[in-house]
Formats: sequence, C-alpha cells, structure tokens
Amino acid sequence: MLTPLAELELTNALELRVFRKELSAAMIGEARAELQNHVNEGFYDVVGMPATAYDLARRIALRRTAATGTRTLDILHVASAVLLRAEEFWTFDARQAKVAKAEGLQLR
Repeated sequence: MLTPLAELELTNALELRVFRKELSAAMIGEARAELQNHVNEGFYDVVGMPATAYDLARRIALRRTAATGTRTLDILHVASAVLLRAEEFWTFDARQAKVAKAEGLQLR
C-alpha cells in the first residue's frame, strides 16, 4: 500500500541522496521508474490518506511522543497504516518503528 504521503517521503529521500552526492540523478531516475513499474504491476496499491488520519495521529502523539520523540510525519504514516489496515509496515526509523509496533502494526 502506498499513500501520497509515503510517495512524497520516498521521492524526497531519493532527491536528498542526489543533493548529498550519495547517488547520481540517473540512479534516482532508475529507482523512480522501478517504483512506477511496481505500482503498474500491482505490487503496491496506491490509496488516498484516510480522512481521519490526522485525528488518529493526534491521539497517537498524545500517547507516544513524550516517550519516543517521534516526529509528526512519522506518526501520520503510522496512523494512516493503522486506518488502512496495512498488513506490513516498512520503516528504517527506530522511533517510528517503536510507535508502529506499539500501535499493533507488523514491522518489516
């Protein structure tokens, strides 16, 4: 499942790699093309953000942020995954992973 927020985060992360000179623009272009192929092949379902994502994110922030230090967009990703009943939650962020697990998501 891929929300517009997740797609934006991925796009920005890839572009930051070019800025930091960690990857070339050509490599990023290949990565974007591969992502689009995955979407076209149905590996990812592109879904909109649930209307109640911000309400749930606020409640999660009240429950978890003081203990974890998780950032707003990371919490919004978790809330969206919960509302969309994601089967797996993929992250490289330790704080986000801790919140996702606490909210009942299966980590990958």
